[in-house]
Amino acid sequence: MARYNKIFAALDDGGTRLAVARRALSIAHDNNAEVLFAHAINGSLLEQAGVNSAEVAQKSQQALEESLERQLTRARADECIPSVEVKVEAGRTEDVLDKLAKEFNPDLVICGVRGLSNIKYAFVGSVSTHLVRNMDCDVMVVRPEAIDDIDEDDYLQAQNKQ
Repeated sequence: MARYNKIFAALDDGGTRLAVARRALSIAHDNNAEVLFAHAINGSLLEQAGVNSAEVAQKSQQALEESLERQLTRARADECIPSVEVKVEAGRTEDVLDKLAKEFNPDLVICGVRGLSNIKYAFVGSVSTHLVRNMDCDVMVVRPEAIDDIDEDDYLQAQNKQ
């Protein structure tokens, strides 16, 4: 079985965020792997509005960390996970994720699936498809319904068994 030392988790704004975070932390625990959670903010919209993208990225990072506070607290206390970081940057989503992944050099990339309609997919594309096609490592695409029923206590029980 593949051994993962660095896991890059691309988080979206929607319903897959928690599922991706849980899967990333579970795999990190099992592999004693570092984790980088990354999120991209649409920088072109910010530029058009004349907003400071660095300030928005910082506030978005704080909000992201708050939304994952329970998972991050547990992961940072987990002796099997050497490090957990969160980075948020503004720019074109694919460019930001490519840049952050290249800097981190992961063994595994995890992202969620949004389930775009064919028309939306044709116009805006898919981040998960981009990652599958462009990363130089394994890529896992998580469906939130596949692990939404996992209780937070399952994660703690797994930690206690090791």
